[in-house]
Amino acid sequence: MPMAVPVGSGALMRPALRALGVGLALAGCVSLPGTAVLDPPAGRVETAEIARAEPAVVFESGLAGYKESWGEVFQAVATTNTVFAYDRPGIGRSASTTRPRDGGTIVADLRALLRSRDLRPPYVLVGHSAGGLYMQLYARRYPTEVAGLVLVDPTHPTQFEGAGALENRGGLVSAAMTAAGLFGPARAEFDALAETGRAVLAAPELPAAMPVVILIAPSEAGTPIAAFDNAKLADFANLYPHAIVREVDSGHNIQVEHPEVVIEAIREVLSDHDKSSN
Repeated sequence: MPMAVPVGSGALMRPALRALGVGLALAGCVSLPGTAVLDPPAGRVETAEIARAEPAVVFESGLAGYKESWGEVFQAVATTNTVFAYDRPGIGRSASTTRPRDGGTIVADLRALLRSRDLRPPYVLVGHSAGGLYMQLYARRYPTEVAGLVLVDPTHPTQFEGAGALENRGGLVSAAMTAAGLFGPARAEFDALAETGRAVLAAPELPAAMPVVILIAPSEAGTPIAAFDNAKLADFANLYPHAIVREVDSGHNIQVEHPEVVIEAIREVLSDHDKSSN
């Protein structure tokens, strides 16, 4: 595990990290139960999996994020349902890659990985930050494979357009990229986020019957870019009008700071899916 950014600098960089779709690295993380290193066709990947009841709950981290950031959430949900988390290329013991890092490739690789583990759809997809953007794309392209969706302070499809473009995000952005380990495949993912966002908006809308909970943590920074990002968070209510949008008094890493809120949202989606299936 990488070392965490010192608390003081982390507090200063938090708005920049949020804007980039990443979270602070966690020092001293304990590996998730069920961790293994696999060798599927797309390359070596580190996963964590516990088999319980269907539907399986699948976790997707933010840019440069480790699966261990889901710690308490992963273990709580594993008491009832199958859980699956993994590190994307270049993170943990997952091999680096020079393959494209747009959302379409990431979603295709995840689908293949889940099938290689014999984890059958439909899934409850849970995504944090940029991982939330990937899960939006998955759910919109393959709605029959999705039992429900939980987005944790997710990246908006147009987060990096117009006033939100990288060049408008201020002097802390470069430091935030370094602090978050945003290089190699993770940097390639960041560079493709605008493309991924366009792919999300080009995909069909989510079915109204799909349970969706979106947890947002608006920034308290009084800057124009923070106001822009907060407006994007507020726009999720328009983007997914049938979703439950819940504001959380938290930093960007809600799953770390308030895991109980994420656990509750997943349980809610699982319950709604069970009701609709009966």
